[in-house]
Amino acid sequence: MFKFIIIGDTGVGKSSILLQLIENEIKEQHDATIGVEFGAKIIKVNGMNIKLQIWDTAGQENFRSIIRSYYRSAIGALLVYDITNKNSFHNLQRWMEEIKNNGNANMIIVLCGNKIDLESERAVTYEEGWQYAQSQSLIFLEISAKQGINVQSAFYQSTQRILQEIDDQKILLGQDPGIKIGGQYKKKDKDIKVINTYEEAVQLKKLDTPNGNNCC
Repeated sequence: MFKFIIIGDTGVGKSSILLQLIENEIKEQHDATIGVEFGAKIIKVNGMNIKLQIWDTAGQENFRSIIRSYYRSAIGALLVYDITNKNSFHNLQRWMEEIKNNGNANMIIVLCGNKIDLESERAVTYEEGWQYAQSQSLIFLEISAKQGINVQSAFYQSTQRILQEIDDQKILLGQDPGIKIGGQYKKKDKDIKVINTYEEAVQLKKLDTPNGNNCC
């Protein structure tokens, strides 16, 4: 079992991401999260069933002290901004400081630019998101919780990276509070595709969009 948290400003779509992953649907109207909400999902990676325990956290400042304890017990995080809201992108650095000050040192972070279904309202370019992710050594994806684009991929890729870190003994089993092991763990059979350049990411992004187009 891997423990995850979803963090970011209020209104970026964190609860919709969790609902899309668990239920394959979203609510058009969703009340702001108070404190934390919980969900669980089993995915199959490298031939193993991995249970994801996911905590959706409130973005409001007055809940910040409550959710800090969840940083320490998580091995994975989705850091979410809204591509139509420039402020949510500018606030990423504040969230990264929260993680560095309070988080698990082994935490694998995926930067998610949500709401690509609102392409006509875009305020943050793909290149801006990519460059910030590169500067912080984060996995990067643009997603749509509403349409289900790349939501499962965000959790799948981060889970693959965690397994890679375990195989490389950068994460030690039995010593990380974000991981519980049941049964016999086996190493991956294949190497994970690593994206090293912006051009490679753009190519993968095109493949992930409907009909191979840039429009989402």
